[in-house]
Amino acid sequence: MFVFSAVLVVRQGFEYTIERFGRFIKTAQPGFTLILPFIDRVGRRINMMEQVLDIPGQEIITKDNAMVAVDGVVFFQVLDPAKAAYEVSDLYRALLQLTTTNLRTVMGSMDLDETLSKRDEINARLLSVVDHATVAWGVKLTRVELKDIRPPADIVNAMGRQMKAEREKRALILESEGQRASEILKAEGQKQSQILQAEGRRESAFRDAEARERAAEAEATATRVVSDAITGGEALAINYFVAQKYVEAVGKFATSPNAKTILFPVEATQLIGTLGGIGALAKAALGDDGFPVAQPPARTKAAPRASVSVPTQRPDDPA
Repeated sequence: MFVFSAVLVVRQGFEYTIERFGRFIKTAQPGFTLILPFIDRVGRRINMMEQVLDIPGQEIITKDNAMVAVDGVVFFQVLDPAKAAYEVSDLYRALLQLTTTNLRTVMGSMDLDETLSKRDEINARLLSVVDHATVAWGVKLTRVELKDIRPPADIVNAMGRQMKAEREKRALILESEGQRASEILKAEGQKQSQILQAEGRRESAFRDAEARERAAEAEATATRVVSDAITGGEALAINYFVAQKYVEAVGKFATSPNAKTILFPVEATQLIGTLGGIGALAKAALGDDGFPVAQPPARTKAAPRASVSVPTQRPDDPA
């Protein structure tokens, strides 16, 4: 029995304090340990693993006089079993009271909105304060977490209405911004459309002016050629142009969609004389001797509305 009393087995995760005549002398590590029978004895069995301490619900008054209920958890680990056994009477109760009082201090210095939105800051401040106080006990606080923060029912309802108003406000702002962006885009589109239309009209006017300029140049060239022919004494050329315009004018009467009955204001002999002038011009151009063959003049009688006389050359006139 003496040998059996001298053997001490310590479980893993625990450390035992050994007392001799009531005085702490050493700490027994996990495993097999020998002590003096009837002289040494086990004082405290200290759990060296990380432990969790539940903080019950506490009612705390915030800085803006709002009552909230808070509960949380504390994670800690014993580093020095001798201090944890002999520096504090009840380690768990001491940690609970210390955490509760510091939780009231930290949250009492903050507004309600801050307590609801800054949990990480509350946890960090609480961990720093409590851990600094437990160094003398041989305990290390690893984490402090708030599980739940419960404000009163009327404050919850007010917060719900406030959240709804904020969301409606943001919805209206987003809708107005969307309408504003839509109007801006429409205005930009209309601006670009007007710019493109103006550029199109400008290009079209430029093209029209260029076309009129080309037509005017062509008309001037034709007029100059006719004038040169008249100056050179080519009377048949005049007959040709007059007959051509006459035939075109008569043709327009026939193609008019409103004309049911066509009235010619000239006699038939005028058309015959004009055609005779055209034939004389063709003979002059295709003659064998190189001289135009003159046609006898065709006398025409003036019509009631208008008259056209086609001058011809006499047979004895030189070409």
